[in-house]
Amino acid sequence: MGSEMEPLLLAWSYFRRRKFQLCADLCTQMLEKSPYDQAAWILKARALTEMVYVDEIDVDQEGIAEMMLDENAIAQVPRPGTSLKLPGTNQTGGPSPAIRPITQAGRPITGFLRPSTQSGRPGTMEQAIRTPRTAYTARPVTSTTGRFVRLGSALFEYIFHHENDVKTALDLAALSTEYSQYKDWWWKVQIGKCYYRLGMYREAEKQFKSALKQQEMVDTFLYLAKVYVSLDQPVTALNLFKQGLDKFPGEVTLLCGIARIYEEMNNISSAAEYYKEVLKQDNTHVEAIACIGSNHFYSDQPEIALRFYRRLLQMGVYNCQLFNNLGLCCFYAQQYDMTLTSFERALALAENEEEAADVWYNLGHVAVGIGDTNLAHQCFRLALVNNNNHAEAYNNLAVLEMRKGHVEQARALLQTASSLAPHMYEPHFNFATVSDKIGDLQRSYVAAQKSEAAFPDHVDTQHLIKQLKQHFAML
Repeated sequence: MGSEMEPLLLAWSYFRRRKFQLCADLCTQMLEKSPYDQAAWILKARALTEMVYVDEIDVDQEGIAEMMLDENAIAQVPRPGTSLKLPGTNQTGGPSPAIRPITQAGRPITGFLRPSTQSGRPGTMEQAIRTPRTAYTARPVTSTTGRFVRLGSALFEYIFHHENDVKTALDLAALSTEYSQYKDWWWKVQIGKCYYRLGMYREAEKQFKSALKQQEMVDTFLYLAKVYVSLDQPVTALNLFKQGLDKFPGEVTLLCGIARIYEEMNNISSAAEYYKEVLKQDNTHVEAIACIGSNHFYSDQPEIALRFYRRLLQMGVYNCQLFNNLGLCCFYAQQYDMTLTSFERALALAENEEEAADVWYNLGHVAVGIGDTNLAHQCFRLALVNNNNHAEAYNNLAVLEMRKGHVEQARALLQTASSLAPHMYEPHFNFATVSDKIGDLQRSYVAAQKSEAAFPDHVDTQHLIKQLKQHFAML
């Protein structure tokens, strides 16, 4: 026997070791010799797919098209607690914006950056329409990823993921379903995926439901829940996840799905309960650990949050965000020796300017905490050098300027902050306060009303509005 390895075996070995380019090249050589070798075709299609494969369940990038032209919401004025579009509804006992800051979209900041919440959104309509997805899945091999037996399914995945040609993929899936006399659940799921990608959510819902009737699979529950989230029906999605848990008790992805929806609805206490359930099943689940840690931090328990973040460090998570959070927890837990070293490590690991800006912003907080206003000023300035759209840094710089008595600079900074993040109440409230001090009552009142709209329970805002109303009554 020669030392040469059978080419197909070698190609398969490359594939198993995730050396997809080598695998595809070897398959190409084999196909030049025998063009009808089905095994080589399947393996090549799979290798090319895996290079750009992304788990459709996890990734859901909202492009400009979806954000601007969303006609799928059922109710224009949904009831409180039934919609994801109403930011910061506090009926569910979530934290107030005074304790837990909110994102520029008006959601409470969670412990974990998910694909659908990323800031890297397509800039133009054109990009939004044709953005191929490129990211690796972190989920284990599931029923869908494990089912590449026939050339048909490998071909579908190639067209769908590699070519990003949803229309052709849909045609192939429709023909295959017909060929299997509508008895194959897998092809129904694929048709549903195509409909979902094309924005035809109701058609996707029918396909997924039909697939679930034939064969209950975790993935199908997750896809169907995605459809309901896109239709802004979180309550329906929650019920569906709970049905899934009846069939698959303790399934981590379903528990995690419930927790995410509760978190988006600002029902943080319920979200934390489900993340704890996730950790009972899988105690190395990074998202659950990060979210529970973040929840403890904002519940004024930095020491407990520190334990969760240290656990992530022990597990080998080593990135800027983690050291940033560790630095903040150490500072608030009064472990000052570790605070600056954590932030230094975070700055060294920052991969882009936005991450660096967040670290400088937090360092500014530490400087304010120790009373060094000059250092704080420099840190907030550095945050803005790295990210010119950092609303919180503008707001805090304005507060420092107010303390120095530089009223006009403060007002200019606050106007910038409130235009960048209209959902944040702080810039509106600070602008109202400064305007009130210099006697610009009308603008103070307008800003105070914006602050009240962003955070209705803010006592100081209510107090200021009451004072201003008394002023107006006297005029």
